[in-house]
Order: sequence, then structure tokens, then C-alpha cells
Amino acid sequence: MITLTRTDPTKNLARFYSISIGPDLFGGYAVTREWGRIGQGGTVRRDPYNDEAAAHQAAATITEQKIRRGYRQPTTLATVNAVPTNSSANENTINP
Repeated sequence: MITLTRTDPTKNLARFYSISIGPDLFGGYAVTREWGRIGQGGTVRRDPYNDEAAAHQAAATITEQKIRRGYRQPTTLATVNAVPTNSSANENTINP
């Protein structure tokens, strides 16, 4: 799944656009797109394709269009500042 966002606080702009590819019930593949305001439910659209390569090509084209329109992949501080913890090392310690 690819998630893109476009924000501009001066224009009260906070949008998201998600694209995913998966098999459909008819033996083909579907490109599922969801878009809307961040924090709200979005509009969903599914486009069917006969094979996986065509679905990937369509998703790449849509992603390129959205990037040209100002959408970017979000960066989160949670993933940058995440510190791995090893809680299992402390579980077996016995304090005398």
C-alpha cells in the first residue's frame, strides 16, 4: 500500500491518497484507491485489471500523477525516534 499526503496549513489543506493492489474475485487484480481529508473517512474506488503487471503499471501512473500535484509520502517521528527495547532480557532477572 502506498499512502501519500498533501498538507498546507495556510490553506487549511490536509488530504490523503492511498493506493493498493490485490486480487479480485474474478481471477484478475484490482487497484484500490482511497482519498479524502486526513482524519476523515475517504472515497473508495476500485479499478479491475486482467493481470498483475497492468495493475502495477496503473498504480505507478496514478502515483506519479499525485506526486506531480504535490502529494508526498508522509514522514513520522515515531518511526525515526523509535528505540527498540529488549524486555525479554529483563524478565528473567531475579533480585536477591
